[in-house]
Amino acid sequence: MSKLEQNKQRAIAFYRTAFEGNPRKAVELYVGDSYLQHNPVVEDGKAGFIAYFERMQREYPDKSVDFVRAIAEDDLVALHTHQVWGAPDNREYVTMDFFRFDEEGKIVEHWDSIQQVEETKSGRSMY
Repeated sequence: MSKLEQNKQRAIAFYRTAFEGNPRKAVELYVGDSYLQHNPVVEDGKAGFIAYFERMQREYPDKSVDFVRAIAEDDLVALHTHQVWGAPDNREYVTMDFFRFDEEGKIVEHWDSIQQVEETKSGRSMY
């Protein structure tokens, strides 16, 4: 398996593990020595990531994520996802996450963009 394919698989596993309720394990398995965060509502570093996803698990225990696309280039992986956050409001979101990997294949930096799913004027899906 190529390094690019390995990084895609690691990004998906990291995201799935954290999203499904085990952010500590996700960090232990897939994050490097440092973790730079660019999301405006998540604190920088590993502890900030863990705290955010632990809170998400408490508030939205029935949330789900589907991976629509995974694209890798150089040391970056982009994931395009469809999320349903579950009760109480069952909101759906489209996200685009970007992860930078170090030489050891560990995630060290993250950027994302998220928007709520709604009907489009074109009639096509947002994902």
